[in-house]
Amino acid sequence: MSSTELPSAPATANVLPKVATVRVAEGERLRSVGLPGITLTVRSRPPAREGLPPALYVHGLGGSSQNWSTLMERLEGHVDCEAVDLPGFGDSPPPDDGDYSITAHARAVIRYLDASGRGPVHLFGNSLGGAVTTRVAAVRPDLVRTLTLVSPALPEIRVQRTAVPTALLAVPGVTGLFARLSRGWTAEQRVRGVMHLCYGDPERVTPEGFRNAVEEMERRLQLPYFWDAMTRSARGLVNAYTLGGQHALWRQAERVLAPTLLIYGGRDQLVGYRMCRRAARTFRDSRLLSLPEAGHVAMMEYPEVVGRAFLELLAEAGESAAVASGGRVAAGEAATGGGEAATAAVGRGADGAGGRAAAAGEAVTENAGS
Repeated sequence: MSSTELPSAPATANVLPKVATVRVAEGERLRSVGLPGITLTVRSRPPAREGLPPALYVHGLGGSSQNWSTLMERLEGHVDCEAVDLPGFGDSPPPDDGDYSITAHARAVIRYLDASGRGPVHLFGNSLGGAVTTRVAAVRPDLVRTLTLVSPALPEIRVQRTAVPTALLAVPGVTGLFARLSRGWTAEQRVRGVMHLCYGDPERVTPEGFRNAVEEMERRLQLPYFWDAMTRSARGLVNAYTLGGQHALWRQAERVLAPTLLIYGGRDQLVGYRMCRRAARTFRDSRLLSLPEAGHVAMMEYPEVVGRAFLELLAEAGESAAVASGGRVAAGEAATGGGEAATAAVGRGADGAGGRAAAAGEAVTENAGS
């Protein structure tokens, strides 16, 4: 067992109770994929035409493939979209070995890409999914064309106070205590709490979106492994934060070769907005999209802006790869709209210096009003 894995726990049972069906938006499809030790549910949209490059989306802690539905619809004319439910989340059952570490989640993504033959893909990750996809891109560069990270959960020395309750899920006994204390909470109350934590402006959620979220919360609370998956995934993330050497997430971020789009929200209560500077310096060939009004799930709050930024990355990907291999450092800024958003294209030269990347990161932070 590697140092990034948690001890195995008896599966809560792969015989799942009868619960409400998962919501499938118009134009989407769900399918179940059996792989060694795991079964994954994959959400997809038929591509607008044949021959589009494949894309895979990976959600965050407590999320599911539904978190990407709006962005997938916006991008269906440009990429062949699929979103995966990580083991124990969405409609995917728990892993057979009870392992919810970052390594295990990354292994699940890699197994799916290898089995499906879809790689290399345009890989997206949010929060926990950002840490998972960073690891995938570092250890299997052959599977990744570009990497888009929305508020990636990479290690922070000074964690925001608003993120502490989520981190406490990793502490033994806390989840059980919280489950008992919140037993009387309605699904509506839980959803409002999540939205106030994850959105920069919860009022951007439509009535239909709120109803759908409540239905999904009601469904999840009926699953016997819901809290176990949350607890052990949070613990796996915290454990990954403490790793050093080649397994350290920031060290792995340095190894990512794919052109990378970094997206940070100025009102993010879970991932520090200040981390955008370090991320811009660390990823070799990166662009930074700063959304000062967005929270933790910019792809849900500002899908049009995130989609537009990805299309810019898509258009630049060939040139960006050439720049990276040629050792040039490119830096620039362009307004993208959507809450005074700003982007900066940054790269790392052949000498490994990240000076211009740092400067670009600072400029973006100033423009964002931070």
